[in-house]
Amino acid sequence: GTPEDLLFFYEHLRKGGRVFRVDQCLLLYRYHAQAATNSVLERTIWTHRVLFLEERILSHWTSFTIWNAGKQGRKLFRSLSPANQNKVTAFCDVDKNKITKGFYTYEDAKETSKPRIPILHFKEASPPLIICVKLDLTDGQFEENLSLLNLKEGVDYYHFN
Repeated sequence: GTPEDLLFFYEHLRKGGRVFRVDQCLLLYRYHAQAATNSVLERTIWTHRVLFLEERILSHWTSFTIWNAGKQGRKLFRSLSPANQNKVTAFCDVDKNKITKGFYTYEDAKETSKPRIPILHFKEASPPLIICVKLDLTDGQFEENLSLLNLKEGVDYYHFN
């Protein structure tokens, strides 16, 4: 299947459309077994999201940090084009075990010398950042950590979750 609503939204943005945050429900999706949504694979949506991120954001950056050295951050890294993988200067995280490990090695890379990307504490990270952390799952700890850095969303960081 094709994620038509997502593609419509992306085309809206490409044509200069704007988005405003509204803190109330404007649309309610109703699930049923025959819904076309069921024919759209998660992988298809992921691919479109990554391509849009590369087109609209990463193409303007010379380097960036991925916030999350865990599963989602590594998945994003592996999904990026080689040119954008080369722009990743570090991963950052709060997990002491990941930080102590020191590096993420991309074993599936085609190069004989496998890329080793440093894993830093989030306070040591250099913007811009792509944040791959799900919101509202840490009792506000992630949001508090992010606010400590005094960064501006849409300039210094973007959420990709």
